[in-house]
Amino acid sequence: MTIAFILVDSEVGKIKSTLEQIKQTKGVKEAYSIAGEKDIIVKVESEDFQGTAEAVTKNIHKINGVKDTVTFFAFE
Repeated sequence: MTIAFILVDSEVGKIKSTLEQIKQTKGVKEAYSIAGEKDIIVKVESEDFQGTAEAVTKNIHKINGVKDTVTFFAFE
């Protein structure tokens, strides 16, 4: 099992709609709007590294309102 946390920078005024779309994305287990440098934090789980990478690059990056992401892989 591979777990990653993704910080998402959303377009101004689109945080809520972006968050709702992210929550419907395959592999996403949890997602929350946050205060700070980024707008949304997402927990993704998949069977392997490739599945997690695809959740980010093929799914989350294509969501309307996503400007940028930073991904952190969990080790333990």
